[in-house]
Amino acid sequence: MATETHEFQVEARQLLQLMIHSVYSNKDVFLRELVSNASDALDKLRLEKLRDDSLDADVSDPHIEIDIDKDARTLTVRDNGIGMSYDEVVQLIGTIAHSGTAKFLQELRESKDEAGAEGLIGQFGVGFYSGFMVADEVSLVTRRAGEGHGTRWSSRGEGTYTLERVDRAPQGTSVTLHLKPADPENQLHDYTAPWKVREIIKRYSDFITWPIRMLPEDSGTAGTSDEAPAPETLNSMKALWARPRDQVSDDEYHELYKHIGHDWRDPLETIRLQAEGTFEYQALLFLPAHAPYDLFTRDYQRGLQLYVRRVLIMDDCEALLPPYLRFVKGVVDAADLSLNVSREILQQDRHIEMMRRRLTKKVLSTLKDMAAKDQDRYATFWREFGTVLKEGLVTDSENRDAVLAVASFASTHHDTEPTTLKQYVERMKEGQDDIYYLTGESRQSIENSPHMEAFRDRGIEVLLLTDPVDEVWADAVGEFEGKKLRSVAKGQIDLDAEETGTSDGEREHQAEEYAGLLGWMTEQLDEDIKEVRLSSRLTVSPACVVSDAHDLTPALENMYRAMGQEVPRAKRILELNPDHQLVKGLNQAYKEREDRTELTETTELLHGLAVLAEGGQPKEPARFVRLMADRLERAL
Repeated sequence: MATETHEFQVEARQLLQLMIHSVYSNKDVFLRELVSNASDALDKLRLEKLRDDSLDADVSDPHIEIDIDKDARTLTVRDNGIGMSYDEVVQLIGTIAHSGTAKFLQELRESKDEAGAEGLIGQFGVGFYSGFMVADEVSLVTRRAGEGHGTRWSSRGEGTYTLERVDRAPQGTSVTLHLKPADPENQLHDYTAPWKVREIIKRYSDFITWPIRMLPEDSGTAGTSDEAPAPETLNSMKALWARPRDQVSDDEYHELYKHIGHDWRDPLETIRLQAEGTFEYQALLFLPAHAPYDLFTRDYQRGLQLYVRRVLIMDDCEALLPPYLRFVKGVVDAADLSLNVSREILQQDRHIEMMRRRLTKKVLSTLKDMAAKDQDRYATFWREFGTVLKEGLVTDSENRDAVLAVASFASTHHDTEPTTLKQYVERMKEGQDDIYYLTGESRQSIENSPHMEAFRDRGIEVLLLTDPVDEVWADAVGEFEGKKLRSVAKGQIDLDAEETGTSDGEREHQAEEYAGLLGWMTEQLDEDIKEVRLSSRLTVSPACVVSDAHDLTPALENMYRAMGQEVPRAKRILELNPDHQLVKGLNQAYKEREDRTELTETTELLHGLAVLAEGGQPKEPARFVRLMADRLERAL
């Protein structure tokens, strides 16, 4: 058959021009595409042979071969797979017969960022055309298994291509790229360098089922000696997630984790997941044993490696797990996703959402089992990643109960061992209706807080929450098993009423006794304080400041402001201990003295001391120090 020249379909011609003019900054993906196509051809041959045992096809050594010719500056990717007939070449290579090509081209032009543009290759079967990013000319020789003749296709990407039948062609497909000169400034590498080919194969195609072999540099394509040099196999073919658990050692799992997690230590836990049915995928996840130093930084690289039929298409697919599980490392291999979907498409893909929900539940159930069966490993996990996991209590209402089930917190019940909310509820005193907690910068500062005095005296357990996220999730969760989560530094708390069920008559007498002082102090501190009242939570300290039941705490106000959100400053409540000698003396002086100038300063000092006791700072530190120094001088 004579050589025929054809014009590309209009859209194919437009696509070629976009490819040739370097739309994609990461040109390495061309080799990934060609290897992926070759792997698909081998898969199809195996399936065809199973269906038709009489098919005249060689299936003795299925493989992919890469051949480099430095002198001619060519790179060839060949396989001995199913191959293509003449008509298939016309349909699959000469035109783009898939629907949606026009939309693809529009997205391609509009995609400004590298990740978005790179991800568009392959959505409509255009992976083959990526070769024109690095080549001036692309030629293809193919023969379909079972047929007697082959087809040669070639093009320089200038709007036309040539076709001819060939009598002698090996089974499968061979794609030869006549490479452009290397141009490092435009990310065009020298793809005749064996090290570069090895790097690309290792990165993107290491787990391809079939061996990817590269001929030695000096071997040529045919070889001239009696014994041709043995080719080098570039990929490991060890897709551990696809092999049965009993066929993989822990050491192999650990090596894979170290490779993808960039960690020199073994993982804390390995999680396997295989989903079958209408949408099939496999996952192999790892829980690290130590938190990375940059876990809380903006630039932390999170996400799982996403494969499609063992071809890596995304190194850090953030859509597969929620941010509060960002420490999880691993791979997900889907059978039915489009090869090279972009990040924008992933966010809307229902299959991705399905995998995200399933993977999240699997990780949380694994943590629940670990907490029940292996306390030491769970303690290690919680120490390293508990702060991150608690973010899920705020952001993931669907799995909030599951996160709560694996969360543990420091409490006054034990000096070192944390407790779960379930354990807390089981230990609650008779008549206690609420789960009490207090937030602060450290356990020591919380335990020494005046707010804790009455709870400590009565032996009521309090959760000690020291992470910034604790301020947020406690309000978001609200309750556990019908028990309300309640801060001991907010609202009115009457522990006497909880214990006895009645109001103490002495409290009513004290309210009358101190009514004048409380009203006067409220007027004096009006700029900073909403109210001055008697306290039932103090037993040692003279005073403390608390927030109203529905107000933001100072720590939460500061957190919102740090995030750029302006919130109104809430006035606090000053509580006095009516049994403290300082408060008793202040009340007596208020009743006896007409000139209350000094009492005003004492009131200011008392408020400042209460603010300092909870870790805050007086509004005017210099004035507070001066007043305190003056009082100390007079006391000598």
